[in-house]
Amino acid sequence: MVVAAVPCVCAADLLAQKPEPIRDNSLLIEEAYNQEAGVVQHISLFLRERETGNWIYTFTQEWPLWGQRSQFSYTIPVVHLTDGPSGSATDLGDVLLNYRFQAIGGTGSGPAFAPRLSLILPTGSWREGSGSGSLGVQAMLPASFTAGERWAFHLNAGGFVLPRARHAAGARGTSSGVVGGGSVIFSITPMVNLLFESVSARASEVGDDGSRRTNSGTLMDLGIRWAHNLGGLQVVPAVAWAHGFGSDRDSGGLLLYLSFEHPFRREP
Repeated sequence: MVVAAVPCVCAADLLAQKPEPIRDNSLLIEEAYNQEAGVVQHISLFLRERETGNWIYTFTQEWPLWGQRSQFSYTIPVVHLTDGPSGSATDLGDVLLNYRFQAIGGTGSGPAFAPRLSLILPTGSWREGSGSGSLGVQAMLPASFTAGERWAFHLNAGGFVLPRARHAAGARGTSSGVVGGGSVIFSITPMVNLLFESVSARASEVGDDGSRRTNSGTLMDLGIRWAHNLGGLQVVPAVAWAHGFGSDRDSGGLLLYLSFEHPFRREP
């Protein structure tokens, strides 16, 4: 799995740094916590479908803008389809450019709310099924809550629209959808967490004849994540097993996650 390079940490930092608990490292659900000022996060996520052998890998990088209130990030997906129009193929998917605003909370253990607006770039191949062929927008409303020291809850609601999406057969039309989900996190220790996530989506997509077709599905996963604090660097691997329902019934399979989070400048 490809990850961004991270700085070396000296032995003195290892002894001086107080370990930080896992906080913003879910797999399918988005937490409402922006990056702290001067801290960048590199996130890799891999999902392989057990039935089809199709897989998707995404790399996301999150950067704070002038403090924790505003955050910029981008997501680059790579998609492998074993049953695409031209057979097996691996292609770049549609890239997302994201802005997220920390409207409520973000520090401490209180509730947090951080709406996100994303620009969807048509960088994927609509002919091969890895992209939409249309510039679009996505909005998401993540909220996060904690209950004591061991429980955390995250809720997501949002949607997307692609005004000029294309089917692999060439038909063009509007594609849109809504998505919602949530997760429950239980801390066995601050450094080891169990997580259960569920995401449901309903989308109206362009058919091969230009008509609109509606699909709905749900993806659930059960997994574990753990952290290694190495001075200013936190490494969080995670593994989960996902199961799909409805139109996502073939999407279940192995989920792998890896995050590197570290300061990129010293705060005064």
